[in-house]
Amino acid sequence: MRFLIGLILLAFPFAEIFLLVELAHRYGWWLLLYLVVIGLLGLQLIKGEKLLLSAKMMQNVTSGGNPIKTMLGSARNMVAGVLLIIPGVLSDVFAVILLLIPIQNSKPSTSGATNSTTNHQQTDQTIFNQSGFKQSGFKSKSNSKAANDDVIEGEFVEIKEDFDKNPRK
Repeated sequence: MRFLIGLILLAFPFAEIFLLVELAHRYGWWLLLYLVVIGLLGLQLIKGEKLLLSAKMMQNVTSGGNPIKTMLGSARNMVAGVLLIIPGVLSDVFAVILLLIPIQNSKPSTSGATNSTTNHQQTDQTIFNQSGFKQSGFKSKSNSKAANDDVIEGEFVEIKEDFDKNPRK
């Protein structure tokens, strides 16, 4: 089994190089343009995930969700970005496959039938805004408490000093 995994890992770069050479003969400089554009897209994907990771984690924690799913989803997107940066068509195909795998956001329930019905209803009730993109969901729930609802009580005493009697040195 180790031999097979090692053989696959060694064969992957050779397959990438062979495919790049064949495509370069067929398409010429367009392949270079493709590699540069895809590399830049991979870099943008990594930068975007890095910026959004903390916001996604905070939203997930405040809504009572599992932050591990969010972290795994972001890690998956970052791995896809790295695969897009690596020059080669096979690595780009693997990156696209990683990006197309859906993330399951279902919450466990007591019975399997209820869970399946709930997932179907959540899929049917996905809300899109006017631009066509899914809303981010940063709105607070009506049954959740606000973060600043704590009341701090205290007393204070105002001390008045006469500055003429106590000159500073």
